[in-house]
Amino acid sequence: MTAPAAALADALSAWAAGVTLVTIADDRDDIGTTVSAFCPVSLDPPIVLISLAAGSYPAEVLSRPSLPAAGFAVTLLSASQKMLAGRFAAEGRPSARLLLDDVPHTRGELSGALIPSGGLAALECTVARRVPAGDHLLVISAVTSVVYVAEAGEPLIRFRARYPALPATDGPFGAAATATATVPDLSGYKHQDRGASALAGVITKDLPAYGVFPLRDHGAGGGGGGYQWSRWTTSAKGRRSGRRISSSGRSAG
Repeated sequence: MTAPAAALADALSAWAAGVTLVTIADDRDDIGTTVSAFCPVSLDPPIVLISLAAGSYPAEVLSRPSLPAAGFAVTLLSASQKMLAGRFAAEGRPSARLLLDDVPHTRGELSGALIPSGGLAALECTVARRVPAGDHLLVISAVTSVVYVAEAGEPLIRFRARYPALPATDGPFGAAATATATVPDLSGYKHQDRGASALAGVITKDLPAYGVFPLRDHGAGGGGGGYQWSRWTTSAKGRRSGRRISSSGRSAG
C-alpha cells in the first residue's frame, strides 16, 4: 500500500530545502531550471546529486550520452535571488540567456554553463550516473570545479511552495537582540523586582512580541556577567509559567 500522491505532496512541502539553479549549455541554447532537490553525496571523491522531473527538457539533455550535455553548473541561490528562482521555475520559460540578461553572470570554464553572480556558491559538474526513479531522474555527478563561495549571505529556502524569509540569527536571540529600546512593562510577571529596571536601554524592542523579558542583570553586581531572560507562556485560564534562559542560550532554571 502506498500513500496517496496528494497527501504525500502536502507532507513533503513541509520539508524546508535550499534552492539551487541548474544551468546547462546545450548545443542549441542555454537552459536552466530551479531545483530544490539537490544533495551533497561525498567529499572524497566530490559528488553531488540533483533530481529532475523525468519528462523535463533538462532531464532529457542530461540523459544524452555525448558532450556537452554531460556538463552543467549548480548555483546555490541566496535569499536575495528569489525573483531569479521564480523565473526559472515558471512554465514555458525562454532561453536562460534571456532570463539572465539583466543579472551579472559568467560562463563556466569547464561546463560552458551560465552561472549567475550573487549566489552563496557555484559548482561545475559532470554527469557520472543517471538513475530513473519514478517520475524523476536522479543525476549523480562529479564536482569538477568550485566557481565561487560567498563570504556571507542567507540561503534561499523553499517551504510549503513559498520562499519564506529566514529570521535573523545574530546573537543569542537573533539580530533583534542587539537593538535597543526601553524596558517593557513587566507588571504581573514574576521576578519583576529582581533587577529588571537595571536593564533600561538594552532590552530589544522585539522581545516582548516573543514573550521574552529581562529577569536579572548579572553584570551589574550579580556576578557572572551577562543577562538572564524569562520566556513566559499564558494558559487559557490566564496562568503564566516559564523558564529562565541565560544570555548564552543555556537554561538557567
